[in-house]
Order: sequence, then structure tokens, then C-alpha cells
Amino acid sequence: MADVNKVVLAYSGGLDTSVILKWLQDTYNCEVVTFTADLGQGEEVEPARAKAQAMGVKEIYIDDLREEFVRDFVFPMFRANTVYEGEYLLGTSIARPLIAKRLIEIANETGADAISHGATGKGNDQVRFELGAYALKPGVKVIAPWREWDLLSREKLMDYAEKHAIPIERHGKKKSPYSMDANLLHISYEGGVLEDTWTEHEEDMWRWTVSPENAPNVPTYLELTYSNGDITAIDGVTMSPATVLATLNRIGGENGIGRLDIVENRYVGMKSRGCYETPGGTIMLRAHRAIESITLDREVAHLKDELMPKYASLIYTGYWWSPERLMLQQMIDASQAHVNGVVRLKLYKGNVIVTGRKSDESLFDANIATFEEDGGAYNQADAAGFIKLNALRMRIAANKGRKLF
Repeated sequence: MADVNKVVLAYSGGLDTSVILKWLQDTYNCEVVTFTADLGQGEEVEPARAKAQAMGVKEIYIDDLREEFVRDFVFPMFRANTVYEGEYLLGTSIARPLIAKRLIEIANETGADAISHGATGKGNDQVRFELGAYALKPGVKVIAPWREWDLLSREKLMDYAEKHAIPIERHGKKKSPYSMDANLLHISYEGGVLEDTWTEHEEDMWRWTVSPENAPNVPTYLELTYSNGDITAIDGVTMSPATVLATLNRIGGENGIGRLDIVENRYVGMKSRGCYETPGGTIMLRAHRAIESITLDREVAHLKDELMPKYASLIYTGYWWSPERLMLQQMIDASQAHVNGVVRLKLYKGNVIVTGRKSDESLFDANIATFEEDGGAYNQADAAGFIKLNALRMRIAANKGRKLF
């Protein structure tokens, strides 16, 4: 422990990280630098400054990372139509590499020789933070208190806070029974009644979305403009990446879009049930596939779909900064050069319905696809040889008397 002189702590100002701050000061006898990220979680981050100052912290970083988060992490992920295990839109996963990056940047700026986080030894986040940190600064020391201390319950944390005069409210507004994480892409819920996989989630749990049953009886129409695979305007109004996502969250939430209740496979080996609200992301995924349907070559689109589960797994398991993810990203980004145009959507009671898509670079040719007279644009007789050649191997096998099963 003597080799740790200064540590950068990912600090929210809540119970866990406030206890960690004091624990680091006492256990490692080191200076602590706090870093609080505004990723659009919807809570005030500035109060963390006063709390850190009260605990003797001299170097305090509070950074608005919303635009960087959406521009450099969320948008690139959605260019790949990324979904983990068929459902999860990776709202927590995609925020961690940015936090890891900023932790290392601050460590370099302040001369710190260690970083610290509040992720537990049971979850994925410890892996995501630390893989990112080691990729960006191989020699950095990582301190994960949940893997070292014996404060393994909320009551023990509260007792520690009280004993050391840490400014935490022991009583006050009712605490949510769920473990929650929020950013501009999503809000997640774990724990509480959700630990029984047969128990239905509670309606009053949801924060961002109305229930589909209570959503408006009149649909909402949207037009999303794409440039190189990213949304640049909503209903003709140009917006920054963060504003795009915040706007889609609001409109989607009003229409009951983006709720999810799943059991996922964590990287550490256990299964975990979680509920998620991702209204803007749900809209983005549907719309992006719609614009790609008319602008991407068939084999390019199919190859992207084949590679997507691997790409999703890399993000989920914390390998954003790995060479294989970076290689895949270059290919994905190259595929988006012609993904330009407009998608029209109808939002209605939890549903995202594509009602139109158009692009100057569309590969859809009505003269060829028509069921009416095509004026010779497509010779239907050509299909006979095409079919026979593709059936050749099966015809040979059948002539040899081979059984199909």
C-alpha cells in the first residue's frame, strides 16, 4: 500500500463512493482525486463537489460528458445495430469505457498512480472499468474496495459513514429498493423483487416511460434524418448527438416505448435479472435498420448481422478498447458511407412502426421490384438457370441415393 500516493476515484457522492473515499484515505494513507461524470443520468452532479470538499479533497473533477458519450460511444454502437443476447441495448455497458478513459486521463493529468471504482466483485462493471484502464495505461494500479473490505452490506456502510462523520443522510426520503444505473441511453433496475424471476416488475418502478396501456390514444409521427449512419435531425430540426437522444427519450417515454425485463448472462458467470428503460435507443435501433434496408448492399447487411453478436459481446464484457473491437468498428463505419436519408416512424402504445424510408442513395429500384410490367428491366427467364445451378449439389446427392436425414 505504500506505493499508492494519489488515487483517482470515480465518485458519485452517494453512500458507496463516499465511504470508499474515506476508506481510501485511511487504508492507503493517500491523496484522493474525485471524478464525477455527467452522462445525462438526470441527477445533479454538482453537489458531489461540496461533499468531496467536506472530506478534504483538493482536486475535484466534475465533467459534462454527454455529447462525447453519445457521439463517440452510443452512435458508433448503434451503427452496428448492437443488441446483446437478442434484447439488451447495452445502456450500462457502453458508458463504462468512457468513464475508464476519463479516469486514466485524470490520473495522467494529476500524476496519480492508481484509480478506484465502486463496482462490486459480483458484477460486470469491475471488468469493464479495469480492462479499459489497463488498455489505456498498462501500469496503472486499480483499487476495488468491494474486493478488499468487509463492508458487505448497506447497514455496515451506514455504520462506517456514521462512525467517520461522512455526510450521508441516514434518514430521509424513502430509498428505492432497486440498484439503479442511469445515463442518456437508459436507466436500469436490479435487486428487490426482481430477484424472483417469477415476480412481475412493479409499475411504480419505472421512471422514464408511461405504461403502454396509458400512452396516448393518438400516434406520434417522427421523421429522422441520417448522415453516414447517425441521426442528425428530428423532423427537419438539426440537433447535436446528445440532444437527439434526449429528445427521443422524451418522445419515446411519452408513448410507452423502451421497457424491457430480461435475464442476462453476466461475464462473471451468473445469471442476472434486470429491467431497463431505453426509449430513445429502441427508436434508434428500429429506424437505423430501416434506413439500412434501402441503402446497404445485401451481403454487407448480412455480414454486419453475422458480426453484430460478437461486437455486442465485446462491449458487454468490457473490450471496447480492444484491437478486435476497434477493427470491427472500422468495418462498421465504412459500411455507413451510404447510409443517408430519412425514416418516418409511427409511435403508438409501446410500438415503433416504420411507415416510410427514403434516400438519394437507395438501392431499391421500383422498376425492377414491381409486380406490374417492368419494361424488360428484369428477365424472369434468367431465374431458371440460377435455380438449377444452385440446386446442382442437391440433385447430385439425390441421384446417388443419399438420405436427407
